[in-house]
Amino acid sequence: MSKVNIICGDCKEVLKNFQENSIDLIVTSPPYADRRIKTYGGIKPEDYVQWFMPVSDELLRVLKPTGTFILNIKEKAENGERHIYVIELILALRKQGWLWTEEFIWSKKNCYPGKWPNRFRDAWERCIQFNKSKKFHMYQDEVMIPVGNWAEGRLKNLSGTDKIRDNSKNGSGFGKNISNWLDRKWVYPSNVLNFATVCNNKNHSAAFPEELPEWFIKLFTKENDTVLDPFVGSGTTLFVAKRMKRNSIGIEIMPEYIELIKNKLKDKYKKPNLFELAIEIEDEIVEYK
Repeated sequence: MSKVNIICGDCKEVLKNFQENSIDLIVTSPPYADRRIKTYGGIKPEDYVQWFMPVSDELLRVLKPTGTFILNIKEKAENGERHIYVIELILALRKQGWLWTEEFIWSKKNCYPGKWPNRFRDAWERCIQFNKSKKFHMYQDEVMIPVGNWAEGRLKNLSGTDKIRDNSKNGSGFGKNISNWLDRKWVYPSNVLNFATVCNNKNHSAAFPEELPEWFIKLFTKENDTVLDPFVGSGTTLFVAKRMKRNSIGIEIMPEYIELIKNKLKDKYKKPNLFELAIEIEDEIVEYK
């Protein structure tokens, strides 16, 4: 039976109590850099790397060598120019020992409209993949998608040569074996993920959709693996991991979000008290104070 652990505290301190090499997947969206101190986070762009490095150092320690770290983050524009703190963070993480393995783009299907004098609206965010080792667990078949109408139009009039050719005519070596895609119903996705944003979450200003952690949990874990979100916010990662039969740990510094998660769990299991819930379902929910 999968467990959900909720810990209230500063993740860079809480993580020091974790066993090393114990986490299969880290999926998180930390506070983005923002000069407005009253917003969630309030970390200045020029201070962001210094603020994040102690956290990532602990994440590097607790992640298994076969595990993956997914960082959802996006730089803002100010005075007509993009901040560079995300680029600086990537470089700093590489120096810290992380491998920058891949970058996924979260394309927001319902992004908020707007008009700016020198740019267009933001409709995407980064989901950056880091690993400790080049050999990590990745279950690609779990995220395959229907081939759709592409194959019908693109492949229906192939000549006999096209169906078997795997070398380009000019000898460049970049030809493709088209026959590999004949009679296929499923194909592997691209690194662009199309998920709608959460528009009506009154309890958290930056909640990501359930589809986002779900996709990465499918890709990088199996049942009973452990998923960590060190900036768990309103608990989306925890609820998705539980539904997918993964163990999960969420760390959150703001007590009001901890209460929000607890209330959601009580509503889901129809139990009046979280501690009764923990006892009745064999410590499935564990609260640390």
